Amino acid sequence: MSSKILIIGACGQIGTELTTKLRKIHGVDNVIASDINTRKLDLVNSGPFEIIDAKNFNAIKDCCKNHNIDTVYLMAALLSATGEKYPMEAWDLNMNSLFHVLNLAKGGTIKKIFWPSSIAVFGPTTPRENTPQHTICEPTTVYGITKQVGERWCEYYYNKYDVDVRSIRYPGIISHKAMPGGGTTDYAVEIYHEAIKNKTYECFLSENTSLPMLFMDDAIKATVDVMEAPSEQLTIRSAYNLAAMSFTPQQIFESIKKQLPEFSITYKPDFRQAIADSWPSSIDDSVARKDWNWQESYNLEAMTVEMLTQLKKKYKS
Repeated sequence: MSSKILIIGACGQIGTELTTKLRKIHGVDNVIASDINTRKLDLVNSGPFEIIDAKNFNAIKDCCKNHNIDTVYLMAALLSATGEKYPMEAWDLNMNSLFHVLNLAKGGTIKKIFWPSSIAVFGPTTPRENTPQHTICEPTTVYGITKQVGERWCEYYYNKYDVDVRSIRYPGIISHKAMPGGGTTDYAVEIYHEAIKNKTYECFLSENTSLPMLFMDDAIKATVDVMEAPSEQLTIRSAYNLAAMSFTPQQIFESIKKQLPEFSITYKPDFRQAIADSWPSSIDDSVARKDWNWQESYNLEAMTVEMLTQLKKKYKS
């Protein structure tokens, strides 16, 4: 039997598109998608699929053994805004799922892990402009705490047990295929949908809140690239800084308005504003660029054209 890939949380915003990409690269039958339910039937029906609760160690272990899994992408998590509403559930899911996968690698069941971190590891004491790879991390959200602690455990398992675990600190991710899952940067996805559907949008962040962002195609590319990089080239085993662009709600509004002149926006900041204010406005990802040649393909204008083009097709069908 050839070795195979397991994606845990495959029905999420990133997991959905990551599954498609990895199946194109490795073949449909070599990529096992899994999630706690079958809410995305198109993904469920597109190839091998298992129902797995990421908190269930035995379920993950059995799946890995039954399918001869070599590599695990652990994409299941409760995100920032949702985590503030359900803090203990966020801690339970985000931490225990990571331990399960790390321990499977420690025990030799699997050989390689991808675990996503986030700019949520940073906090109000972190330098906000060009946030460096190594810096103060004092997160103020449950999600951020789980990611900070997770980074430390990933590095520990690499140093102590030689577990090949790789990670990226994702910024906000923007996609036209999957709806966001409860994050503070969700406005940057919602705004495109509302521009097409209703020609107006009420933003839950203030107009000048600048945050690092990444188009989904680039997020998937970075994930694949860091996993395919030779182990000896990687100098970071906590999580790599990653970014492509930074913009404010006003700037994304203006880029959309160039394509849709009738589009309007209003601002009504909610509890997510305090979360956004604790995060960097721009990221220094020079270490990722040096170690594994990270390079984005999309800036704000290119992303806006692609998002509106694809969503127009979606809402016409």
